[in-house]
Amino acid sequence: MYTILRNYYKITALIDKHDVLRIIALTWSKLLNLDAQVYAKVSIIDFSEIEGLSFQDDIQSITELPDWIINLLSEHYSNEQIIDLSKSFQQQAPLDLRVNILKGDVDSVLAALTQENLSPQLMKFSRYGIRMLNKSFLVKHKLFIDGKIEIQDESSQLAGLLLNPKRGEMIVDFCAGSGGKTLLIGMLMRNTGRIYAFDVHEKRLGNLTPRLARSGLSNVHPQLIASENDTKIKRLHGKIDRVFVDAPCTGLGTLRRNPELKFRQNLQSLAEINEKQTSILNSASKLLKVGGYLVYATCSILFEENNAIVDKFLETHPDFSMVDASAALGIPELKRNDGYLVLLPNIHQTDGFFAALLQKTK
Repeated sequence: MYTILRNYYKITALIDKHDVLRIIALTWSKLLNLDAQVYAKVSIIDFSEIEGLSFQDDIQSITELPDWIINLLSEHYSNEQIIDLSKSFQQQAPLDLRVNILKGDVDSVLAALTQENLSPQLMKFSRYGIRMLNKSFLVKHKLFIDGKIEIQDESSQLAGLLLNPKRGEMIVDFCAGSGGKTLLIGMLMRNTGRIYAFDVHEKRLGNLTPRLARSGLSNVHPQLIASENDTKIKRLHGKIDRVFVDAPCTGLGTLRRNPELKFRQNLQSLAEINEKQTSILNSASKLLKVGGYLVYATCSILFEENNAIVDKFLETHPDFSMVDASAALGIPELKRNDGYLVLLPNIHQTDGFFAALLQKTK
């Protein structure tokens, strides 16, 4: 099914031009990497008429992206850059792990996985990350059951590292979900201080419970809220050292894993999401003490959900300033002139991801 979704526009374009029976045979021969002539003999279909078809002038078929996404990206990227990015989205994502240093260390976990011929390798940017070239089913592995590893993309790990929480601090994970970044933050705090994990979805927040049990953390306090304006949040205004906002978004940075997302969104839903993102960021910012830090993050590649939201926030909140993300992480390779953290699968081999580090200065 995912293969079909990743090639939807190519298949549609071919069906528009040729009879369906031939196209079904050609499609599966291509998707399954079968030799066309071998497949032709089996299906008794002559592929000579359609083998040479090219999508050179059809950017939608090349990128496998809806027009509205292409149009938005084209305001900031060239066609060549969009095509390069889209090709990476048509590939399967690797399996990324984060080592829980409360229960183990990176070297010993790497050695254990190597001994089992699972082809692990150290991540390029995250100091706690291991990438699996052999995508084994690890949720029944002893390392996972014992809480020594968690499944987490490198981009997500970097966003958590950007927050840079300290021991003994009070932290809010504003849109915690099932708690992937919450667990990372708790680990970095060495199970000290207090983390409030807020979310409006009871089921997602419930998924955090077994993960907490495995992790060994006792400093995390899940809190179900009705909205970003819940009284549970208002009681903490001006009391929090750091806030992580993993804002709801289109999720278009995860198309390697979730190719169906490009069909679930449109310009209208994007506008609604932008309104929610703005509201959440405004509410979350009120939690901070003077001198405190906030990370705003999305797994989206759209400027409308990323730069535009933060730029507008900074314009209307003179008591906040932006901190250079690359400098904060200590990773010069991620340096950008605008100071944001922007990760793309075709460049960084991660999910598409955005993060901004803001400080409340007065």
